[in-house]
Amino acid sequence: MTDTLKDIPVFVAAVEAGSFAQAAVRLHLSRSAVGKSIARLEQRLGVRLFQRTTRSQRLTDNGALFYERCLRALEEIRSAESLLETGKQQVSGRLRVAMPVLFGRQCVAPLLITLAQEHPGLELEMSFSDRVVDLVEEGFDMAVRNGILADSTVLAARKLGEHQMVLCAAPDYLMKKGHPETVADLRQHTAINYLQAGRILPWQLADNEGKPQTLVLRSSLNMDDLQAICDAAIAGHGVAWLPCWMASKEIQTGKLVLLFRQAPDVRFDVHAVWQKTPHLPLRVRMAIDTLVSRLPTAMSLDFPDPIKKPR
Repeated sequence: MTDTLKDIPVFVAAVEAGSFAQAAVRLHLSRSAVGKSIARLEQRLGVRLFQRTTRSQRLTDNGALFYERCLRALEEIRSAESLLETGKQQVSGRLRVAMPVLFGRQCVAPLLITLAQEHPGLELEMSFSDRVVDLVEEGFDMAVRNGILADSTVLAARKLGEHQMVLCAAPDYLMKKGHPETVADLRQHTAINYLQAGRILPWQLADNEGKPQTLVLRSSLNMDDLQAICDAAIAGHGVAWLPCWMASKEIQTGKLVLLFRQAPDVRFDVHAVWQKTPHLPLRVRMAIDTLVSRLPTAMSLDFPDPIKKPR
């Protein structure tokens, strides 16, 4: 019976992954170990769970019935574990988190690494990708996502903070081109634009009276990578519209100059998302709480007011 219980999560993973090979990757096992586990389960139950050929794998009718019952049983076990974990101070187990590459590396990962250091029993796995991962299919516990979330019936979300955007340029560029005092002055400057799905992302600004303005300036440099835009701005190629978490360090060190603060409502939300469940595991809940409390500071605008052009 003990071996059967060990084999059930392997069976469920094989169904959800679509193949023994993908299940092996997800479970950190060899393909052979997954195959043997399924074989043991089929032998004990006396039925075929999968109809397998050299090119495909699908559940038999008995396999589909067993899979549905296994899902219910595993959910009950997870709920029971979550309830028992609630009263503990230490969290344990594997936590798989997906996040955007640059933002994750600079802002999210350091906070989760600190959390893992505070809880030695926690096994942290972080995946850095700018694509929208499928949490259920790819086996992630949670993900950090920027911007507007798509409607979902299977995912829950919690706001972690906001990206504030700022305009900045290199001191050498401003020496040559002049320091803009108003949003209208920007039309005399060269932009380094961000490409999103092949289109230039407009700058959403506010004039000196706080009125919203949308600008798309001509530029010989248009890129779909924020780090490349930041590097080009430091090299003096033009004005860049960057998130605070990326520009802050460069402004502190004098590599970039903050032009003027943007309207406080020009922000982009950051959320944690996870699969809806009656009882959220403590390790996931603690990771979300950690990001809610610490991420806004990591994303903040941590430098003095903009430097004005000498008169």
